[in-house]
Amino acid sequence: MKNLCLIGHGMMGIWHAEALREYPGVCLHTVVGRDGEQAAAFAATYGFRHATTNLLEAVNQPEIDAVIIAGPSETHAAMAMEVIKAGKAVLVEIPLGMTLAAAEAVVNAAEQAGVMLAVSHPMRFRPERRALLARVQSGAETPRHVHGRFFIHRLVNIGATGIKRHWIDNILWHHTTHLLDFGLWLLGGGDPAAAEARIRRIQSFMPGLDPNTGIPMEVCVLIETHDDQSILATGSYYARERIYDTLAVTSHDSYRLDELTATLTTGAGTAPATTEHENAWLIAQDFIAALNEGRDPLVTGRSVLPVMRVLEHVQNEWDARHGARTIPGRPLGQLAQPLS
Repeated sequence: MKNLCLIGHGMMGIWHAEALREYPGVCLHTVVGRDGEQAAAFAATYGFRHATTNLLEAVNQPEIDAVIIAGPSETHAAMAMEVIKAGKAVLVEIPLGMTLAAAEAVVNAAEQAGVMLAVSHPMRFRPERRALLARVQSGAETPRHVHGRFFIHRLVNIGATGIKRHWIDNILWHHTTHLLDFGLWLLGGGDPAAAEARIRRIQSFMPGLDPNTGIPMEVCVLIETHDDQSILATGSYYARERIYDTLAVTSHDSYRLDELTATLTTGAGTAPATTEHENAWLIAQDFIAALNEGRDPLVTGRSVLPVMRVLEHVQNEWDARHGARTIPGRPLGQLAQPLS
């Protein structure tokens, strides 16, 4: 039986708790939140034994075996480092870090400490996408183009739960990470580093800072490979229509998976697909299963570094145009973030 500590109880915290409260081999031990009353209410709802606002005290409890980090994106790397120092296995919500240096530091620390580091990259877990990957790996299909889109109206800082958040999201280091990682993973036949090694050119666009939100609100990234394959990621926080999907075009067919409607459209038509909610359960359950079975998780920390390097390239281009700086939701000192 593994005792679990969950940091954060927003939407992803809820989904992870749902996935594990009746899962064999795990005990929901401690939940950590910013507000003590809210954390206690969450613990009572989902069956955690304890609730606290003290992250360091929670993860350093001797009986804790594993930790899931589902707090604000800008604190993921710093939180992960504290969990690794405590010697606990850790699952970190996407993104692992919001600078390449922070992500690399976390991966290196986990490997040096011999601590399991899993990362939540949901698009790699979906059964529909894994079925396509299997066909690519068998040689039955060759990916030609992957286009990912994320469009949402976010001029007011309200998240998926409908509650106003204290933290600011980042269109490049959060939402675009999903899209580009899926493209690299598919083109590399399950190995993003293999696709990264074949990159010929990366082109990008992000506008300057929006005067109201203080962040870049749109992004466009194009990756070309030496095999004349391409990955395109586009998104905007200004959009009135909400869109979240990926289109993979192969030598055999096309596959558009709509995350919002849970449908997969191919040349044969449109069929139901796994929902985001259902898919999220697979991530937490794989983490506990990997820990119990003594194997690597489906998404390791090192396997996400290729997309981190692409994001760093895009960020460096923006910095060259607009000046490197801390912006709301993306402090440059990732590992120095307060954990309370």
